[in-house]
This record gives sequence, C-alpha cells and structure tokens, in this order.
Amino acid sequence: MCSELPKNEFLYKLLVQNVFDYAIYFLNPDGVVTSWNAGAEKAKGYTEKEIIGKNFSIFYSEKDQKRGLPQKALETAHTKGKFEGDGWRFRKDGSKLRAYVVIDPIYNDKKEIIGYAKITKDITREYKAKIIADEQSRNFRLMAEGIKDYIMYMIDKNGKILNWNSGAQRAKGYTTEEVLGKHFSIFFTEDDCQSGLPYRALATALAKGKFEHEGFRIRRNGTSFWSQTTIDPVYDEKSQHIGFATITKNLTEQKKIKMLRI
Repeated sequence: MCSELPKNEFLYKLLVQNVFDYAIYFLNPDGVVTSWNAGAEKAKGYTEKEIIGKNFSIFYSEKDQKRGLPQKALETAHTKGKFEGDGWRFRKDGSKLRAYVVIDPIYNDKKEIIGYAKITKDITREYKAKIIADEQSRNFRLMAEGIKDYIMYMIDKNGKILNWNSGAQRAKGYTTEEVLGKHFSIFFTEDDCQSGLPYRALATALAKGKFEHEGFRIRRNGTSFWSQTTIDPVYDEKSQHIGFATITKNLTEQKKIKMLRI
C-alpha cells in the first residue's frame, strides 16, 4: 500500500495542475503562495515563476489590504475550519474579477497547521448578470408600483396574491398588508365565484397562454366597478410555471359613456 502513495500524489498533482476553470494553489501559514496551477495562471495572469513566494494579499485591493481582509480570511479558515465568500480580486494587469473563494487549513500528522488550500472560481460574468437582473427587477418593480391607472399584481400557481402595486390599492382599496396571501377570487362577484370563474381564468391562462375578460370586480368596501382583466402565466428561467401576472383596467367611466350612447 505504501508503495502506491508516490503514484497517488503524482496523480493528484497532475489533476490540480491541469484544472483550468478553478484557481487552485497552496499558501504557507503566513499566506505566501507555495504552488500554482494552470487555472490560477488563467484567472489571475501570473505565471508560477512570478507568483511563488509572493503573499496572496497581492490579489486584494490596497483598501482591502489596509483593512486586513487577507489575514482575516486565513484567521477564519484557521479558527472555523473554512473560509468561504466572494469579493473583488485583481489580476496581474490590474483588471479585477469577482472571485468566489474557499480556503481550507491543512494540517500535518501532528495536527499542526502547515498552510492553506485555496480554491477560487471566477464568477465575474455570473455576478454582472445578477447585478443587471437585480437592477431590471428593481426598475420593473418601481415601474409597476408607480403605475396608478392599472391594477397590477402577481399571484402564485394557486391564485394567492404575491405583490400589489399602488394602482391596485387605489382601485380596490386594499393595502399591501391586507391583501398579500389572500386568494384573488376576493375581487370577483359572488355569482362569478359560484360559477368557478376565478379558477377557469387561471386554467385558461395556463392552457392558452392568456385569459382576457370584462366584468364587475369588487372593492374592499363592497362596491363594484367594471373592469377589463388580462391574466398571463409567468415562468422562471428554467421554464417552470411559477404563477400568473394580472393586469386590470377600471373601465367604469367608459362603460357608463357607452351605456348613455345606447
């Protein structure tokens, strides 16, 4: 068995050295780089010859170095058994990358710490995509909340209300706190509820991609208004159905004008 150890160590070395998607390297107890794989060179731009013997704090900004973040990462790994997190790191050419980092302490047979294993994944693309997605979500939310002439809200797959814009509050009289979690059938007339219209609406939207309807809806105070409603199914990025988007327009005044003309 002992004769196999050198071969296994050689294979592990080959494995680490030939991984390109992850920066894998070792640090001594003081944070000095003692090994460097191809993935590290690809991610950070330093060759093995250039980086061996340098402290890994070189990858941090001057501000983060002054704050002692590299040392704190090693201290966390030492005291808690692992450091895990993400942040901005810098390449040899000065450009920055968003790095997801895991640092594990390495011990010898005597339970003495001899260094740290550090694995870094470049998540810059994913991070920027998330920032853009979050900003878009925020903009859409602000836009939806600011629209006062349309009742806009989302319901889950079972018809329970998930959000509520200012137009919905204005038209139906419910505050966000009062309506979240309630079934959207509370806005339908008793006759519509007895006929199963709210449930047919969701089934139709899911089956045909859209449900459209005109009819009376009920406010919090029990009064009614004539509305035009559109319900669209909503899917996540994996094409999984997660709920419905509901947009309603109050057509009471238009309905009155139309009736007078008749």
